[in-house]
Amino acid sequence: MQIRQVPADHPDAVKLDAEVQLEYAVRYESEGDATVLHPRMFDPPHGLYLLAYDADDRPVATGGWRSQETNDEGYSDGDAEIKRMYVTAEARGLGLARRILARLEEDARAAGRTRMVLETGTKQPEAIALYRSSGYTDCAKFGHYRHDPLSVCLAKPLG
Repeated sequence: MQIRQVPADHPDAVKLDAEVQLEYAVRYESEGDATVLHPRMFDPPHGLYLLAYDADDRPVATGGWRSQETNDEGYSDGDAEIKRMYVTAEARGLGLARRILARLEEDARAAGRTRMVLETGTKQPEAIALYRSSGYTDCAKFGHYRHDPLSVCLAKPLG
């Protein structure tokens, strides 16, 4: 497996984003994640977008972070928000999410971010388990879904 930095609007990123949106729609009986994201939000040094490719050069996992500062959605100065963490069904269980997460944390720390944050949901127990086993703990709710009872917000200091 190879992890590459790409623009968030790379065709393979768009393909995997469509897949994760379908998964969200099924799990939450919804239209998917309605959080407004623009590809430039992930441009260094204010973010990073990663894709993992298998031995046949097929995209199989994705993840990114974007800078956040104090605002009316509950973020704090210095936050790096994880978005679009996803591993295709055939690549699950290979440790790709953990590898991508480590790269995102390392990059956000190098960019001067002080806290990594993310929002997931109660219908994604695998994601919650990954983050908690990686040192993330519950925090005050933030973001688009901060008022949703299914929302779970987690944070990890990067210091």
